[in-house]
Amino acid sequence: MAVSELFRRPTGFRQVLASGFLLAGMAITVGAALLFQYVGGYIPCALCLTERIPYYVAVPVALVAFVAAAGRAPAPLTRGLILLIGLIMLVSLALGVYHAGVEWHFWPGPSGCAQVGGGDLSSGDLLADIDAIKPPSCDAAAGRFLGLSFAGWNAVVSALFAAIALRSAFAKADRFA
Repeated sequence: MAVSELFRRPTGFRQVLASGFLLAGMAITVGAALLFQYVGGYIPCALCLTERIPYYVAVPVALVAFVAAAGRAPAPLTRGLILLIGLIMLVSLALGVYHAGVEWHFWPGPSGCAQVGGGDLSSGDLLADIDAIKPPSCDAAAGRFLGLSFAGWNAVVSALFAAIALRSAFAKADRFA
């Protein structure tokens, strides 16, 4: 299928559903990362923070895509936004795989990611305490669930979001219910 043909196809309920699911799923994913950080006390490494950037970009794009799909905006706009989300999530997938590989010691991580985390914020001098905290090393997973670290799960979830977005961008339209 030619790209020009893709953007001439009308959009429908599939695109509304997919963009709404992507919006909610990506917001929940990055929200969970922030909860683990601020409520759970997990200090993210530099790669963890980098892995969040695609979500910070894709969530607003998904919001616009959802509004465009639900408002029956021109098909090229809606499909283009959903396709963009899929591409952003492929970048997120690559970052997650890279970080998980660093954690499993398949390849070295960035040189600035080798510091050891930790710190105590209870000495009474908050500014000095904050300056003393170093982020954790990128090659040490904060924890694992079912054998995967946060980075590994990010790769899995990013692959799912990319598949949904790309499938929706290329899917035939159906009628609104």
